[in-house]
Amino acid sequence: MSAQVLLEDMARKYAIAAVRADKEGRTEDAITNYRKAIEVLTQIVTLYPDMVAKNAYEQMINEYKRRINALHQMVPEGAEDGSKSDEDVVMKEKPKVSLNEIVGLEDVKEALKEAVVYPSKRPDLFPLGWPRGILLYGPPGCGKTMIAAAVANELDSEFIHVDAASIMSKWLGEAEKNVARIFKTAREVSKKENKPAIIFIDELDALLASYTSEVGGEARVRNQFLKEMDGLADKNEISRVYVIGATNKPWRLDEPFLRRFQKRIYITLPDKAHRLELLKHYSSKVKLDPSVNLDELSDLTDGYTASDIRDIVQSAHMRVVKEMFEKGLQEPRSITMDDFREVLKVRKPSVNQDMLKAYAAWHEKFKAL
Repeated sequence: MSAQVLLEDMARKYAIAAVRADKEGRTEDAITNYRKAIEVLTQIVTLYPDMVAKNAYEQMINEYKRRINALHQMVPEGAEDGSKSDEDVVMKEKPKVSLNEIVGLEDVKEALKEAVVYPSKRPDLFPLGWPRGILLYGPPGCGKTMIAAAVANELDSEFIHVDAASIMSKWLGEAEKNVARIFKTAREVSKKENKPAIIFIDELDALLASYTSEVGGEARVRNQFLKEMDGLADKNEISRVYVIGATNKPWRLDEPFLRRFQKRIYITLPDKAHRLELLKHYSSKVKLDPSVNLDELSDLTDGYTASDIRDIVQSAHMRVVKEMFEKGLQEPRSITMDDFREVLKVRKPSVNQDMLKAYAAWHEKFKAL
């Protein structure tokens, strides 16, 4: 397991512990774990500045910092109703990636242009309206978050990154208010700035999953979300607000919610041409030996995700860096094809075949590209 994966796992554990403590009202424990998560995420961003998830991790760091500030200012239980401010519930940060910088996924980029970019630039050409809800689904590590950010950048729009854990407030009755507040904020920002606003909800299934049994609070959140989505589709709605949801588990979503996401786009594993583009992109940042055959390597990485391929190049580079330090050299040697083969002996695809079959089956039933 690579050092980056270990650090990411550590950050995830601290974040989960922080959110759990936050929900249970254990403020000091929540602050401690949020701080630990921030420390580890900062270390990851510092050590791996070129990684694809850098922007997402920086957003998480900022969100945890805001939550810590909110917890420090939180009044004792019973003094107030405990409602959250907009800053606690949403994150607004200008994305730094464009569609042109997304390697491959041409059909996905075209579908998003048709659904979001074109209508926003020329609404007069769409008398029948256009989709306000877009669902991105597929295996983890295939670029769903980056694509959503790139669309926002393409439109110079406000990007509102929603944290499901912040929505599900521990305060009774606050969760559905948080949903309403998010949509209200998006409408106001869009109107004030005269530009589109994109609400991006990662891990949508955590918020809108279908449950065999649920408490009243969960049901109210789901109903409020339906109400807000229906409001976006209202012909009298003049604001340009879009909801882009991303999920690794689309089969957990209830069908009433699927109807609100008129565009449902499957972000698949990269095919050979896409893998070759990814390998060229990531290997351009390191020194390769002439023995490296990227075309052959694209065959060897069949079944790997985009993030897997990034990690493979990163691990191969780490091999030569480690060798440099151990041998007391001044510079690392070039990465050879043998280095990649050694990495592939221990680095297996992060998505198994059973999961791919589940995605394919769901795609056939609900696809709407």
